[in-house]
Amino acid sequence: MQSAAISLSATRPILRSSTKPPAPRWSPLLLPLHRGGPRLRPLFAAPSFSVVASSHGPPVPRPWVSLPSLSDRRSEDGLAVRATSVPDGDAASKDAEGGGLLQTLQLGSLFGLWYLFNIYFNIYNKQVLKVFPFPLTITTVQFLVGTFLVLFMWTTNLYKRPKISASQLAVILPLAMVHTMGNLFTNMSLGKVAVSFTHTIKAMEPIFSVLLSALFLGEMPTIWVLLSLVPIVGGVALASLTEASFNWAGFWSAMASNVTFQSRNVLSKKAMVKKEESLDNINLFSIITIMSFCLLAPATLFVEGIKVTPSFLQSAGLNFKEIYLISLLAALCFHAYQQVSYMILARVSPVTHSVGNCVKRVVVIVTSVLFFRTPVSLINSLGTGVALAGVFLYSRAICCLADLASPIFHGICLAEPVWNNSCLLLNL
Repeated sequence: MQSAAISLSATRPILRSSTKPPAPRWSPLLLPLHRGGPRLRPLFAAPSFSVVASSHGPPVPRPWVSLPSLSDRRSEDGLAVRATSVPDGDAASKDAEGGGLLQTLQLGSLFGLWYLFNIYFNIYNKQVLKVFPFPLTITTVQFLVGTFLVLFMWTTNLYKRPKISASQLAVILPLAMVHTMGNLFTNMSLGKVAVSFTHTIKAMEPIFSVLLSALFLGEMPTIWVLLSLVPIVGGVALASLTEASFNWAGFWSAMASNVTFQSRNVLSKKAMVKKEESLDNINLFSIITIMSFCLLAPATLFVEGIKVTPSFLQSAGLNFKEIYLISLLAALCFHAYQQVSYMILARVSPVTHSVGNCVKRVVVIVTSVLFFRTPVSLINSLGTGVALAGVFLYSRAICCLADLASPIFHGICLAEPVWNNSCLLLNL
């Protein structure tokens, strides 16, 4: 037989219980806290009863507990329930936008410092070379100041000092030799012609890069690379024909600088060492700077002698304090803009860096023309602009080729004048 359970309220009973329901016990929770104050309700109300009918026996009364409603307690106790908002992703997105804005400002500041140091280097260097025509001595002083900066950086742990092996020094030595000659020829050109004309001639570096790579590495250029060289040659030719400060010594010195710098790039491609022995760009440049000073100092003493003494400068009618100060500032700017260039290269892609380097050359040419009041004709300006546009096209073409290079090498676009804005396959 099936049993049926019926729940009925105790206030309207159908079946009477033989026992009386127990009276509710007295509890201090039912008393008010103070006269006239709110009465606290008990957690459980007084019990009511339900009757369960069963076919197996008489009905048995059972207590039925009812809970007070939330609305009653809220109205009597004077409590208010309020909804709180759940935080969404707006705060996280704002933090991300703030971080992106900060990185953009930092990158813009680095580009500004890169251009500023380069401008001041060319201006100070030209001022010294105009009154002190000893490019060997000037270049040696620049490498000497750079050597002190590198040693200070390593000694104070501003940058970790690398562990150099004899095999690495043997590989770096040819690079240091051509790096030394390249900077020497650049200073020789700056001492003979205007700063703007020297940088216009140095825009022909891609031509020598393509030529030397084809002769010594067997790397044949693509049609896009060859087409980008046409405006470079045409622009430099136009600028040379109308240059007021043109002379052959300054022209061939700048051309020799192009050859030596691009020879260094070819040597860099051929000089491969194991990946675990590789050096980062800053330490590689630091080692080359020290080696360049050691190579050039004996040649300077042999060719030009000691020309930086106060007595010699005073006998030449120069203020030795001004010469010392301007030479020091030029050397500091020379190494500062190259260090900043490497910091930028670590934050942007090679293509972005190459575009920034093209803009830097334009800025240097324009500021030098304004500062030194160099006479520039319309054809000269047009030739310089066409040549720089060709350099930009060459950078884009060669960096696209680097992306398609073999995966065993890593393509990096290195900074000029250290690596002259050429995208190389370098693993040093």
